[in-house]
Amino acid sequence: MGALKRFITAFGQYLLLMKDACKKPQNWKVFSRRIIFEMKALGVDSIVIVLIISIFVGAAVVMQILLNLDNPMYPKWIYGFVSRKAMMLEFSPTIISLILAGKCASRIASELGTQRITEQIDALEIMGVNTASYLIMPKILACVIFFPILAVQSIFVALIGGALGGLLLGTLTMFDYVEGLRLEFEMGDLWYAMVKIIVNAVIISTVSCFRGYTIKGGSVEVGQQSTKAVVQSSIVIMIFNILITELFN
Repeated sequence: MGALKRFITAFGQYLLLMKDACKKPQNWKVFSRRIIFEMKALGVDSIVIVLIISIFVGAAVVMQILLNLDNPMYPKWIYGFVSRKAMMLEFSPTIISLILAGKCASRIASELGTQRITEQIDALEIMGVNTASYLIMPKILACVIFFPILAVQSIFVALIGGALGGLLLGTLTMFDYVEGLRLEFEMGDLWYAMVKIIVNAVIISTVSCFRGYTIKGGSVEVGQQSTKAVVQSSIVIMIFNILITELFN
């Protein structure tokens, strides 16, 4: 009962904080600058790690498929088809979200936590600034805007990595691989991926902002809350992954 009570209390505080964060910005010019800054910090700076992981995972997936489905009964295009489905439906929207949770959630929580314990947030509130809107909403919007871009880049690079993996084994031609990528392509798969990555972006940004903004204590608590932000974001992402998969199917 104690754990349930703590969860309900924390969830109520989370909802109230998000309500304050959604209030109208006091200065649109400053607000837009904050969004651009957060897009660079949370989005642009994540491009390299997303692309590196995507190309290697894409290659590994195709190589595993070739090694485990090496049977003359299977048509050659099946490898590209399965690779496309795996990258679009699960890897890019879900696994990349978990990677971004590790990178961005810890950054957001530690940044806000440091601002809280050094009383920077208190100073802004004394000056009449709605700190929830000023500090939190730009981070949420930056994630919602840029994470889908990262997901599209991840899909594209992962499929290129798959082609490289097939060429490395020497058992799959580019013609057969591309034929599988093109076979029965449905825009619904892309919309499915976009819905998942946007939901995950909201989860990562809001959970980490809540953990950092409401911190109490000192530098030790900053590390603890950063860890909680990553763990809780990852758990909620997997829960919503199941729910969205069931909803679309």
